[in-house]
Amino acid sequence: MKKRFYRIIISIILFSIGIIFKLNDFKILFFSFLLLSYITVGYDIFYLAFTNIKRKQLFDENFLMSIASLGAICIGEITEGVFVLIFYQIGEFFQDKAVDKSRKNIASLMDIEAESANLIEDGKIIKKNPEDLKIGEMILIKPGERIPIDSVIISGESRIDTSSLTGENIPRKVLKGDEILSGTINLNNIIKAKVIKNYEDSTVSKVLELVESASDRKSKSEKFITKFAKIYTPIVVIVASIIAIFGLFFTKDGFYDYLYRALSFLVISCPCAFVISVPLSFFGGVGGASKRGVLVKGSNFLEELSKVSTIAFDKTGTLTKGVFKVKEISNINISKKDFLKYISYAESGSNHPIAKSILKYSNIEIDTKYIENFEEIAGFGIKAKVFGKEVIIGNEKLLKKENIDFKEEKLKSVIYMAIDKNYTGFLEIDDEIKEDSINTLKELKKLGIKKLIMLTGDEKNSAERIANKLGIDEVYYKLLPQDKVKIIEKLIDNKNDKEKIAFVGDGINDAPSLALSDIGISMGNVGSDAAIEASDVVLMDDELKKIVTAIKISKNTVRIAKENSLFAIFVKFLILILSALGLTSMWAAIFADVGVTIIATLNSFRTLKTEKF
Repeated sequence: MKKRFYRIIISIILFSIGIIFKLNDFKILFFSFLLLSYITVGYDIFYLAFTNIKRKQLFDENFLMSIASLGAICIGEITEGVFVLIFYQIGEFFQDKAVDKSRKNIASLMDIEAESANLIEDGKIIKKNPEDLKIGEMILIKPGERIPIDSVIISGESRIDTSSLTGENIPRKVLKGDEILSGTINLNNIIKAKVIKNYEDSTVSKVLELVESASDRKSKSEKFITKFAKIYTPIVVIVASIIAIFGLFFTKDGFYDYLYRALSFLVISCPCAFVISVPLSFFGGVGGASKRGVLVKGSNFLEELSKVSTIAFDKTGTLTKGVFKVKEISNINISKKDFLKYISYAESGSNHPIAKSILKYSNIEIDTKYIENFEEIAGFGIKAKVFGKEVIIGNEKLLKKENIDFKEEKLKSVIYMAIDKNYTGFLEIDDEIKEDSINTLKELKKLGIKKLIMLTGDEKNSAERIANKLGIDEVYYKLLPQDKVKIIEKLIDNKNDKEKIAFVGDGINDAPSLALSDIGISMGNVGSDAAIEASDVVLMDDELKKIVTAIKISKNTVRIAKENSLFAIFVKFLILILSALGLTSMWAAIFADVGVTIIATLNSFRTLKTEKF
């Protein structure tokens, strides 16, 4: 980009000296300096045109510019020939500048990787590559250092800067027992942490993979523009040839005039504004979204996001905090101590938020040698052998499936337990709605989302209570993962071609629905690896309001891309017609090509400005 800038400056200086010689009637010096200016600014264009001809890629902008400028010199219009290339290079410079700025926004995420980690081994600190760390190893993280790998704090407390992942500028306080994500920065104090993931499965590695593949997926608009340019360019070259031939054979003494028209036609026809401005808009949109903590896996998904009409939400961990609290233990026919012991041992093998809440409530130290045959049944519950007895924990569907006699409770959220096929009681749990859920759903309605749907495995009473608080349009309850998939399939079958269905989830059981929906949106901070992998858009924290941000950015990006393409088409076709009729000069042609490209490129910069969203 610097070389292009210097060539433009040198060429303008040479051109200006040539004009001074012309004013003083030094024609040879005038022509010499303009020719030097022409070669300086155009040699790379000629080289690329020649290279592409050898590759049988004849009709590109370099070929058009070369023919048009050489033609102008041949008919004695060297001033216009030089200006064609100078302005073309200025347009290319602005495009490079815009692409570079977009890349820097996305590439800023590439700086989240820590260069080394402080491994604690036999009381000593050893510098180690984060990729070589193993699960269970202890690391020391000093103030100002990036967290090298996903870990859990075992001693110390500090504040963590998560802005590189989430876009959130307010540091987050972390204490002993809290999970910390790789790529974030420790701000205050020394903390010791235990590695909980291999490097290839950690947050920083996943984010970098997604960023690297994001630019490979083109939107429908980009694909259309590319196809359009391939058809459009040969047609205008043929039309320009017809104009020149018409002047040669069918007019008297008019060949010069018609050749000038044909050359102007070639300059105008250059598809730069089409080919560059639309992809640049989407590239900028993806970069702008990444600055706000929204990782879009490709410009195609950014475009699809603007068309979403229905959003289906998983409840737990998405609309609610997913931090359950045990409210009450009821109808137990064994001692409370034994009830908590059996349920805690059986739940200890699960990572589900409900299991964690039960273990936190009971505060029982688990000895895994007393647990056998652990089985987690998605959407139902858990079966395990604890202290030699078969323990069944879950919803009413699981107990009915196991033919256990019990009384079904119509409370908020209930977990039943049976030991050796005998019902022993239940505990009631509660989950809080996230602070931003209600406002987020209201904002989504304002953005034109027609229908908001909640999918949950909860009981009817609990599901409807939360749905009513949130203002949800439809709620489906008592769902297994496969039931969620069937609902998404039904929504997709019943929509029209212009509408898109989005699904928002965070758990491993949401992965099939995320993959099936037109747009899968996952929570990157609290979400499972499977959910993040299956989704198309990743919110790098658990703030639901980032969905509003993502949709606003997508709509803004699509609007700017349309502005660019419509403006370019209108101006080009208007001046193409005027040029063919001989009503414009080469200067109008230069504006129709380079001027339109520069204006469209500058307009694309607006996609990077996402602070208002």
